[in-house]
Amino acid sequence: MNQPSASDSIDPSTPIASTESTIENVLQKLPPEAKQWAERLPWNERRYVLSLCHLLCAAAPDVQAEFLDEYTANGLIARLVNNREIKQKVRDNLKRFRISTELTEALVRGYIRQFYIHSAQDARRQPDLFLESALRIVASTEERNNIFNYILGFELIKMMFGMSWLQHERLYRLQRNQEDFVEMYIKPIQHTHRLNQIITPRDEKLFFARRDYFVQKPDISDKKLVELAIATFTTAATTSFGFSIIRHPKALSFNYDFIYELDQDAIFS
Repeated sequence: MNQPSASDSIDPSTPIASTESTIENVLQKLPPEAKQWAERLPWNERRYVLSLCHLLCAAAPDVQAEFLDEYTANGLIARLVNNREIKQKVRDNLKRFRISTELTEALVRGYIRQFYIHSAQDARRQPDLFLESALRIVASTEERNNIFNYILGFELIKMMFGMSWLQHERLYRLQRNQEDFVEMYIKPIQHTHRLNQIITPRDEKLFFARRDYFVQKPDISDKKLVELAIATFTTAATTSFGFSIIRHPKALSFNYDFIYELDQDAIFS
């Protein structure tokens, strides 16, 4: 078998200017400060950057998530806690939906780590997008705000995971576009309920059998609830859900008394 020669991998006719242009095109994608820093690095430090890039890109998504969490959490926390406007919007919405979660620094730190882990789960389907999205969060204020959108979206998804199917029905009845809401949120959650035998409908066509499982309150531990929510909804879907509510409070209509306190027998009367 013929061995490849050096000329097979390097074309000596390639103009140096073309190579320099390629380097410049790559560096232009960096924020200005990062571009200046990269250009000023001496050779020995450039080797360290290349080694880190190689190891990170070669690592499994969950390893990438763990590394990014440990490497970036402190800096992200410092920036996120100063964004008082969006923090207050998240707090106001948590209060509106009667969710008791306190938006503490410890909670935000935990959610940053969870965001990376959740992204790593998604990355098994789209591995080329994971590191790119994580880097955007570090570099961009707007992208960092997605952490707060994600927190609100995830807390609401957990709330819906803990509802009975009767409460699901009451919730989607309140929405303007009921069909979309059912397809995007209710059906995936109820499918996960079934799949994990949290709620197991039997004899669905029999009136009294249906009454039994329809009003059943899901019994899910906190740890299991997080795992199921991550497995059921992507990071993008969770973040988009939170963003839509922060931007438009009426994106999710909610009436606590109607959903939770109405006589559960009323629907069967």
